[in-house]
Amino acid sequence: MSTFVTPKTSRRAVSLAETTQMVTKQPIGNNLTNRRVTRSSTARAIVTSQLFASSSSSQEEETGNVVTPKSGKRKNEGNVDVVITPTTKRRRSTQRTTENVVTSKASNSDVAIPVTPDGSATESCDIDAIKKTKKRTVVKKKDTVPKTTIDIEAVSNTIATKKGPPKGWEQIYSLVEELRQDRTAPCDGDGAEALPQPNLEPKVFRFQTLIALMLSSQTKDAVVGAAMRRLQEHGLTVENLHPDKTSAETLKTLIHGVGFHNNKTKYIHQVVQILLEKYDGDIPPTAAEMIKELPGVGPKMAFIVESICWETQTGIGVDTHMHRLFPLVGYVSKSVKNPEQTRIELEAWLPQEHWKGVNLLWVGFGQEIQQEKPKLLRKAIDCSRPYEALKLLQRCGMDVRKEGAKCGWTDEISEIFASVRNS
Repeated sequence: MSTFVTPKTSRRAVSLAETTQMVTKQPIGNNLTNRRVTRSSTARAIVTSQLFASSSSSQEEETGNVVTPKSGKRKNEGNVDVVITPTTKRRRSTQRTTENVVTSKASNSDVAIPVTPDGSATESCDIDAIKKTKKRTVVKKKDTVPKTTIDIEAVSNTIATKKGPPKGWEQIYSLVEELRQDRTAPCDGDGAEALPQPNLEPKVFRFQTLIALMLSSQTKDAVVGAAMRRLQEHGLTVENLHPDKTSAETLKTLIHGVGFHNNKTKYIHQVVQILLEKYDGDIPPTAAEMIKELPGVGPKMAFIVESICWETQTGIGVDTHMHRLFPLVGYVSKSVKNPEQTRIELEAWLPQEHWKGVNLLWVGFGQEIQQEKPKLLRKAIDCSRPYEALKLLQRCGMDVRKEGAKCGWTDEISEIFASVRNS
């Protein structure tokens, strides 16, 4: 016979039948009995006793040796198995009317079945469902906070207007103009101004300018130049590039090598059809209309095409070179994140007479800093303001002493810096 000792009571062995009687017959109003009997610790003691008794070996049943959960030591009570459960703290959240649990007399199962405080069993219950029942905590998902939309144009204009023109910007601008007098940067030979065929009628010239700008995105000028020359040999006109005359596969072959040539093939065919249907084979007269009507044409392309083809300037075409250099020389704030923000800040203060030439001037300067360091360094040493030119190259990321050492110009560069220190 299996018995157990209830927590916080004298160590008198109480039979399972006596405990069941206590659970089912004690009135709810007896707080002391409820604390001793109705708590979950008592129910666990009953179940633990039965599980332990059912799993004990025959040899342990003869000796009556069992292991107590708390101490781990075996306790001998003659021929009686005794399980002493540890005292548990009463949980404040447990209601006093919590259902008591007793063992089913009708079955040999060791599963506890809920009963009401008066001893009557609840409705028929599914044993498997009771085993699997767990208290689940429902976690509410946090509401997604929508990101605040920022008017980039308004913010950038405010910043640029408050700052006004950067101090000394004209000296820097004129110095770059002097360093770019030779016009030998890659964009000077393979840029949008140089690639169209000027001997053709104006419509064709404008169309070729547009195509050159569309091909230039994410592509070096030399690659664009090679692709443009293949197209010109094929026949670079609006009518000839229509999908009926130049298939997509043929066009892909002609412009192969430029970045994203598959997408650009699709855009060129779409643009050709729009130009023939809406503009009689010509291009739109304003940058705003180009951006709106022509797929694959962004602000940079539109403003440059407008300047070259229609000789009007409603905005500045900002290249990645300009976006990289202008924060370094103080023309725009260092917080600009893309060329469009750079354009907006630059347009807020740069006089409009410089809008037409600023792109070609600074793109070529940026190309030489990255691709033709010795040539640009030599021009800086030989210019009218060598010290200022060397300092400008340093601000733009060039290590002038290291590059000068490679070319054997260490002494010349040292003399330029020394002459300023001594003066």
